[in-house]
Amino acid sequence: MAVCIDYIKREFPLIDDDLKQYVEGVLENGAEDFEDSDEIYEAIGEVLHEISEKTEDDIRNICEKLLLMMKPEKAESKAQNKILDAPVHLGSMAANLEAGVDDLKSIWAVQRDDNLKVDAKKLEKAEAKLQQKLEKRQDVKTTVSANPILQTATASQVTSKKDTKLEARGNNRTQDIRIENFDVAYGDRVLLQAADLVLAFGRRYGFVGRNGLGKTTLLRMISGKQLHIPSHVSVLHVEQEVVGDDTPALESVLQCDLVRESLLQKEKELTKAVNNKTNDKVEGDLSSELSEVYAQLQMIEADKAPARASVILNGLGFSPEMQSRATKTFSGGWRMRLALARALFSRPDLLLLDEPTNMLDIKAIIWLENYLQNWPTTLLVVSHDRNFLETVPTDILYLHSQRIESYKGNYEQFEKTKNEKHKSQMREYEAQMQHRAHVQEFIDRFRYNANRAASVQSKIKMLEKLPELKPLEKEVEVVLKFPEIEPLSPPILSLNEISFWYTTGKPIFTNVNLGATLESRICIVGDNGAGKTTLLKIIMGLLTPTQGSRHTHRNLKFGYFSQHHVDQLDMNVCSVELLQQTFPGKPIEEYRRQLGSFGVSGDLALQTVGSLSGGQKSRVAFARMCMGCPNFLVLDEPTNHLDIESIEALGKAIIKYNGGVILVSHDERLIRMVCKELWVCGNGSVKSIEGGFDEYRKIVEQELEAQNK
Repeated sequence: MAVCIDYIKREFPLIDDDLKQYVEGVLENGAEDFEDSDEIYEAIGEVLHEISEKTEDDIRNICEKLLLMMKPEKAESKAQNKILDAPVHLGSMAANLEAGVDDLKSIWAVQRDDNLKVDAKKLEKAEAKLQQKLEKRQDVKTTVSANPILQTATASQVTSKKDTKLEARGNNRTQDIRIENFDVAYGDRVLLQAADLVLAFGRRYGFVGRNGLGKTTLLRMISGKQLHIPSHVSVLHVEQEVVGDDTPALESVLQCDLVRESLLQKEKELTKAVNNKTNDKVEGDLSSELSEVYAQLQMIEADKAPARASVILNGLGFSPEMQSRATKTFSGGWRMRLALARALFSRPDLLLLDEPTNMLDIKAIIWLENYLQNWPTTLLVVSHDRNFLETVPTDILYLHSQRIESYKGNYEQFEKTKNEKHKSQMREYEAQMQHRAHVQEFIDRFRYNANRAASVQSKIKMLEKLPELKPLEKEVEVVLKFPEIEPLSPPILSLNEISFWYTTGKPIFTNVNLGATLESRICIVGDNGAGKTTLLKIIMGLLTPTQGSRHTHRNLKFGYFSQHHVDQLDMNVCSVELLQQTFPGKPIEEYRRQLGSFGVSGDLALQTVGSLSGGQKSRVAFARMCMGCPNFLVLDEPTNHLDIESIEALGKAIIKYNGGVILVSHDERLIRMVCKELWVCGNGSVKSIEGGFDEYRKIVEQELEAQNK
């Protein structure tokens, strides 16, 4: 039996221990009963199909070999067919039955032996054993199917045979990308249907649409070549952070240029070979080859690569000291920046970016906006940062109703064009509805009038030929609503001579003197690592200042939205249960009403939190934060998972809220929308800046100009 199991493991390397034990048990129990390979196939064939992509013929052949391993005598019984000396005459054979003719064994005229009669008891026992096998196999099948099936995205596409042939011959060298008539689904949910996507080389496309419609999925389909992209077009999707090891950050970026790396390696090998010369002829050949390598290195400007990589890293916030550090010393956020730097350095034909500003501070975002405006190849970027979308793209791709619409210009121009287009479509639809109603009224009025019969038939045919226009799908307006609170008399919050450090001698900030009221709309900005989140925790009393004092109103109640709010939610309960756990004892209607204030209503409120999109989880976090009716909101990067419409709704909700708000954000649009006071963290201090965000942006741009000199 061990031989059989070893054979099965070789043929089915993906078989797990449970199924292996099951198959082994079936073969052991039935070893004496199996008469042919069909019986083995009936017993274990279905299980083997589930763990492999082998055809039925392949698995039947495997069952045949298993039978021969268990019953070698079956191989002997499969002797070669006997070749008769002369034709067989059934009549003469039947006449000689009693004499016994050897040839009878090779045809049908064999007398039935009494030993072949069915033994009822044995038959009953065999049937019971077979039933037991079937039940056991069903149990295994149930166990296997009970495991959760991970939903994956799938794509289908109609391709042009002409383009495929041209590409195969090497005649189609266009850098433009045209993906026509394709579908994308996630599980049983259709995301895109009969959609078209055209990307002209050298254009920069902003990809927008509500959360959950399939933008990120489409980027993964393109980068994974599940949709047809010409093979000569290089595609790079910045999705995962760089794996940490001992490689310095700068060297990690340089390693992306595979051509340069290959030439440098070849240069080392040739130089070493020249130094170890054996004769003049060999030395001459090596020197000639080395000169060719030098020429290629000069042609790709290999000597300028370190400076170019350093500029990119510097723009993304890596100081000279950080550029020399090993990648394993950086946090996940900084490794994502490193992944972005590698992508920018490698310059693929098509660069795919998904929310690149989420990991960046304002200074790095401004640098990236400026850098991408001169991007030499094709760019497709998903973003919900409105200012970024108004600065970088030359075109906007709008995903809605399972299709993609293309618009020329930046986001502001897209909005104007889209609104005008929708108004025109609405007017056309309403005009046709009026025309249809008018014609239908004529038909109904004269349907039974013999004198008007021809005219009525003409009108009916005209209606049938009219194109059927559909009403525009109205997007549901996103509404977020913070609770009404009772006013408090000042003073509300003050920080006096605050200093803080985690390690002695390395202060985060010193001598901070700031205050806030219920009318405050304070935005905190600064480089990553400057202490913005630390300051928020001191304000809320989660951290005690090393020096100085913090004073708050006795009735001040904070509502805190952490930038890592998703990690703090229980993924295994629904949104209603989540609020119930945090604030027990209230009616179910109150929990649902609270969730409804943040757009989580109906069946959505009864789905497990883990099944919700990032934006929906953010809304649940907002609902939980506000359930306790805080009178002062502290929001740390609240826009990271929100789409443009939700960010607009958040801004409006902050404006209407009658409590105080302190906000850390990199979203320029939101800051301009709500900010009344700007605090800047940096250089060991926190200062209120006159002139608001405009003044801060000027300072940042001046710093970037100084870096480039």
